[in-house]
Amino acid sequence: MSNHQTFRVWAPVPKKVELALEKKHLPMKRGGDGWWQTTVQPSAPDCDYGFVLDGKGPFPDPRSPWQPNGIHKLSRLVDHGAFGWTDADFRALPLAQAVIYELHIGTFTPAGTFDSAIERLDHLVQLGITHVELLPVNEFSGHHGWGYDGVDLFAPHQAYGGPEGLKRLVNACHLRGLAVLLDVVYNHLGPTGNYLGKFAPYFTDRYHTPWGPALNFDGAHSEEVRRFFCDNALMWLRDYHFDGLRLDAVHAICDQSAQPFLEQLQAEVQALAKQKNRHLVLIPESDLNDPRLIRPREQGGLALDAQWSDDFHHALHCLLTGERNGYYEDFGTLADLAKALRNAYVYDGNYSVHRQRRHGRPPTGLAGNHFLAYAQNHDQIGNRACGERLSQLVRPGRLKIAAALVLTSPFVPMLFQGEEWGALTPFQYFSDHAEPELASAVRVGRRKEFAAFGWKPEEVPDPQARETFERSKLNWSELQDQSHTALLHWHRQLIQLRRREAAFTDGRMDLLKTHFDEAARWLVVERGPITIACNFSSQPRRVPLRAGKHTTLLASAEAIAVADGAANLPPDAVVILKA
Repeated sequence: MSNHQTFRVWAPVPKKVELALEKKHLPMKRGGDGWWQTTVQPSAPDCDYGFVLDGKGPFPDPRSPWQPNGIHKLSRLVDHGAFGWTDADFRALPLAQAVIYELHIGTFTPAGTFDSAIERLDHLVQLGITHVELLPVNEFSGHHGWGYDGVDLFAPHQAYGGPEGLKRLVNACHLRGLAVLLDVVYNHLGPTGNYLGKFAPYFTDRYHTPWGPALNFDGAHSEEVRRFFCDNALMWLRDYHFDGLRLDAVHAICDQSAQPFLEQLQAEVQALAKQKNRHLVLIPESDLNDPRLIRPREQGGLALDAQWSDDFHHALHCLLTGERNGYYEDFGTLADLAKALRNAYVYDGNYSVHRQRRHGRPPTGLAGNHFLAYAQNHDQIGNRACGERLSQLVRPGRLKIAAALVLTSPFVPMLFQGEEWGALTPFQYFSDHAEPELASAVRVGRRKEFAAFGWKPEEVPDPQARETFERSKLNWSELQDQSHTALLHWHRQLIQLRRREAAFTDGRMDLLKTHFDEAARWLVVERGPITIACNFSSQPRRVPLRAGKHTTLLASAEAIAVADGAANLPPDAVVILKA
C-alpha cells in the first residue's frame, strides 16, 4: 500500500488552492504564513500532480522536482532516496588546483543527453580536467535551448534524461575523479511556463532586468522568495551531489537588504558543506568588477569562492582577433592583457569609454584562484551573431598562445567544450519555443541585437530553426584530423605542466611580473622561476628574457630558439621556460 504524502505550496495570492491528483481536485488548508497543505495517499509514489488556483489550472508545482511532459503540464514526485549513489569516497579538488570544462548537454554529444555525455568523460579525464561545469539543466521551454530561460528550477530537463539521468551523470563523473558544477539562474525566469506570479509575490515592479521582471529579494514577502532559491541551491548540492554552482549574472539580482541574498546563500551552502564533509563552492558571474563578491566577510565581502573574469577574456580576445566593436572598444593593447594578468580587472576604478564612466574597484590582496580565466565560453562564442569560435577567427598559432596564457595564468583556467581540439562547429543561440508569437519575438530580437554590430539580418541564424541547434553540436570525428589532435596534445601538455609546476597554482598575483612591447607585439610573463614569452606579431621577434640560464619546458613551434638572453620567436608563437 502507498505511503501518505503531504503536498505543500506557498500561495498567498489565491483565495482557494486545490491539489490536482489522479483526476481529482482535493481541498487544501491554508496556514497563516500563506502555505497551503494537505496529506493524501496516492496510488503510486511517482504520481503526477498540480495545483488549482481559484478554480484555474492545474498549474505545475513551483518546486516541481520533475516535469516529464513539459513546462505546462503536471509535476511528478521524485524519491531522492531511491538512487544508488556509489560516490561516497569522492572529494572535489580545491579551485586552486582546478581545470574547469564548460559544456552544454544538448550539444556536447550527438544524442544530447546526460547518459551520452557519460560516454565522453574519459576524454576529459585524459585531457586533465578536474571540474565539469554544466550549462543550466533545469526544465525550460521546448526540446532544446541554452537553458537560461528555465522556469521549473527544481526539475532536470526531461529531454536530457530527467532526474535519474542527471544523477547517473554526476555519479559517473565522481567515479572518474571529476567534480561537477552546475550553472543556475537566479536573476530571472523564462518568458513562457513561468507561473510563479500566480502563486505568490516572487516578482517586484520596483526593479527591472534586461530579461523582464526582477525577482523579489528584498521587498515584502521576500523571505519566502529567498527560501525558494536557497532551497533550490541546496537541493542541487545535496540531492544531485553537485560540488558547486555557477551563479549567472548576479549583477541583475536586485537586492538592497542589509544581508544580501548572496551572503545568505553562501552561509547556507557552507553549512551544508560542513554537515556533509564536502568541499562546495559558489562562483558568481558579474560584470561589476566588484571584489566585494569574493572578499571575506571580515572585510565587508560576501565570501563567495571565485568569479568569472571577463576583463582577461576581452583583453586576450582583442589581441588575438583585432576586434574592437561593442564592449571590446575598451580593450586592445598588450598593456590591457598585462594588467589583467597582474590584477584580474583591467577596469578597477578607471574610465571606461564603452560605459562612459569609471568602472570597477581594485581587487587588492585577493589571490588569483578567486578568478576564472578563459579564452572562450558559451557567452563569448554564442553571443556573436554567427557563434564563431576562436578556431574560426584566428590562426592555429594564436590558439596555442591563448591556451598557454589561460593555463599558465594565476587564475582558475576554464575551457569550453571542443576548445581543446580547435572544434570548427559554431555555438549559436538556439531556442525551441512552441508559441508562434514568442518564437517570432526571439527571432526578430536577435536580428535587431546585432544590427548595431554591422551584421545584416539574413546573416543572423534563426534561433528557432532546428538546424541552428544541430550545427552547434560538437563533431567528435574532427579528432581524426592531425591538426586537431596536435592542438589537443598541446592542451594536454599545458595541463600536465600546470599540475607539475607549483608556481602555476599558487595564485600569487603579487609575484607575477610582465614585460611587453606594444609596437613589436610581444609579451613576457614571469611567474617565479617560470617565464612565458609570446609573440602576437605576424613577424619573427627577438624577445628579451631576464638574465640566467633557461630550460625550455614547452614550445609551440620547433623553430623557437633561446640564446644570449632572448627567445627568438616565429610569428604567433609561445614558449614556456624555467630558470
